[in-house]
Amino acid sequence: MKNSDPIEDLIALLSRLPGLGRRSARRAVLRMLSDPSRQMLPLADALRAAAEAVRPCEVCGNLDTFSPCRICSDSSRERGLVCVVEGVADLWALERAQAHRGLYHVLGGTLSALGGVGPEDLSIQPLLARVAEGGVEEVILALPATVDGATTTHYVMDRLAPLGVTVTRLAQGVPIGGALDVLDDGTLAAALRARR
Repeated sequence: MKNSDPIEDLIALLSRLPGLGRRSARRAVLRMLSDPSRQMLPLADALRAAAEAVRPCEVCGNLDTFSPCRICSDSSRERGLVCVVEGVADLWALERAQAHRGLYHVLGGTLSALGGVGPEDLSIQPLLARVAEGGVEEVILALPATVDGATTTHYVMDRLAPLGVTVTRLAQGVPIGGALDVLDDGTLAAALRARR
């Protein structure tokens, strides 16, 4: 059995992260190793602290050191407005854009027949229970504009219909600064249908 190489092990671990290939991971490792006491050890401490303290919010599924999370606990949020997202990255993107002042619900994915993801694999039941408790006036479905996202949107809309809550979807179409001649046919068609 040969000894493992800690440098290669670290490069391999970092290269698994989104946006980091092997070459970028190697550069990051070299940079950290140039001053391990100031760059690597604080990172290791921060990783350990986050792994021990961060957990999913019991209400919405956001990641935080508190449960309920800071968003769910914030009394200034519009409590009757719940934005449903595929994952925590989408929630964080909406928060970064300061585009939503209500609450959230993280599904944890989208329905996918090919991927073997069914309704029981997602956080749909907790969403329905949340709405059934009362107080939610509108559910915004902010799911991806993909086949799986559309399937999930329709499924959730059907399940919410008997609960008497307003259900809306994000508009789709031409992005700000987008030129019509470079957009795909589906985006152009969606933009025309969603015109106001």
